[in-house]
Amino acid sequence: MTKTILITGTSSGYGQATAEHFLAKGWNVVATMRKPDPAVFGAGSDRLRILPLDVTSQDSIAALAEAAGPIDVLVNNAGVGGVGAFEAMPMSLIRQLIETNTIGVMAMCQAFIPRMRERRSGCIVNVTSSVTLGAFPLAAAYTATKQAIEGFTGSLAHELGYFGIDVKLVEPGYAPTTRFGANAIVPVSDLLPGEYADFARPILEAFAAPALTTREGDVAQAVWDAVQDRTGRLHFPAGADALALAGGA
Repeated sequence: MTKTILITGTSSGYGQATAEHFLAKGWNVVATMRKPDPAVFGAGSDRLRILPLDVTSQDSIAALAEAAGPIDVLVNNAGVGGVGAFEAMPMSLIRQLIETNTIGVMAMCQAFIPRMRERRSGCIVNVTSSVTLGAFPLAAAYTATKQAIEGFTGSLAHELGYFGIDVKLVEPGYAPTTRFGANAIVPVSDLLPGEYADFARPILEAFAAPALTTREGDVAQAVWDAVQDRTGRLHFPAGADALALAGGA
């Protein structure tokens, strides 16, 4: 029987690449995005469904769970960026980051766990970031949202393992070809007041010419490896830079 995977945040980047990877492997794919756009996947496939989802809306999540039906794998990939001096970040922005990157993931898990538990099978993959593998400047609030999911996922893996459900972490590195910067709620230039500009300049210059990076395909492969894993492994760094930070894991 063909298995079904549901992936959040598939309008571009890691989510789109992961959806395409699983389609190529013969899976049924439920691809979600805030504003569904069939053009994202070109000619598409009869094994592809594109559904609307706002992970910050409980009503939207409930509607998705009903429309999607039973799934074998949930990939929580949707997220927003936030880079800048913590001092300059409005609390409203920090709350937005937490609502999407942290609470949104938790809410999606809570919506789909019951059916997996009833069937005693399933897999949840939470996509975080290489900021959880090393300390990076100008990313304090963003890192906090991702570190929270790291701890959440580790604990959840123990809970759900009892019911035959796997829970995994995929930790992507920095991918210049994605829309991470464009997806930031507030441009980084607006969050570097006064003396922070001089501090940030060499950091941003280094990001413009990184020695090691991550490709969208690296993340898609890591999600695939996580779903296929039967060893109980929790962490799956994705991309050359993430692997280096993880010590070659």
